Amino acid sequence: MEESQLERENAMSERIGLRGKAWFQALTGQNEARKGDPASVLTADAMIGDERALFLCVIPNPGGRFPCARDGQVGLEEGYTLAHRVREALNADKDKPKSQKRAIIAIIDVKSQAYGRREETAGLFLAAAASSDAYASARMAGHPVISFVVGHAFSGGFLTHGYQANRILALDDAGVTIHAMHKEAAARITRRSVEDLERLGQQIPPMSYNVHDYAKLGLLHQLLHVESPLEPNQSDVDKAKRAIIAAIVDARKGPPDLGVRRESRAAQKSRKAGIAARALMEHQWKKV
Repeated sequence: MEESQLERENAMSERIGLRGKAWFQALTGQNEARKGDPASVLTADAMIGDERALFLCVIPNPGGRFPCARDGQVGLEEGYTLAHRVREALNADKDKPKSQKRAIIAIIDVKSQAYGRREETAGLFLAAAASSDAYASARMAGHPVISFVVGHAFSGGFLTHGYQANRILALDDAGVTIHAMHKEAAARITRRSVEDLERLGQQIPPMSYNVHDYAKLGLLHQLLHVESPLEPNQSDVDKAKRAIIAAIVDARKGPPDLGVRRESRAAQKSRKAGIAARALMEHQWKKV
């Protein structure tokens, strides 16, 4: 690969790592962490339509305490901070009627969980579980939880921050990728080349790294096309806000569980075997 091309790809990768911050600032008007929080976690209460919502985002922090969580990964500090801020909203709104519980908006651009000996030894799994549980608890308590994927949504990073949402929105853009692992890691695990994985992805949607194929699984509420996904303009922001508001309304009308993901038209078409297996397991479980 020519050096100029490599530089361009590295620059693009860096910008993709900062998509979350750009969209967080565009939607909330803020771009700094709250006092006492690590610089890698942005949270803010901001208006969305006629109501106030809690926005959360994990961003790169080159000066972070843990080296493996400096490039936009979700690590110890990130997991516990997300959990703390979501629980804070959950407790503050616990006595409010369902219609008045604030929406929780997770802006997603995370590369993975923070793989590292220090992080694992210190209990990364606990931090990840704390955040996932906080999001799920808020959803089950009646808070509309909406995820907005604007860049990467990989592996445990997405599971920790955003996957527990009632509704998942994503930008319709080549820079958006939602997957269990990065291509290089998947190639090593499956003993295939990256090129082989890409060919298989064209035939098997769960193996694809294309967000359109991910949408076929029925997990996305909406794909959103904007003009400038890296640096959103006012038209992009307005479009995103309208989509988020509509997702909040839709989430409030439905049950708090995640059954909608397998009930969607896309899921009914692409996940027939999995849905059938689930139905059989539920039938057997009721007989026990």
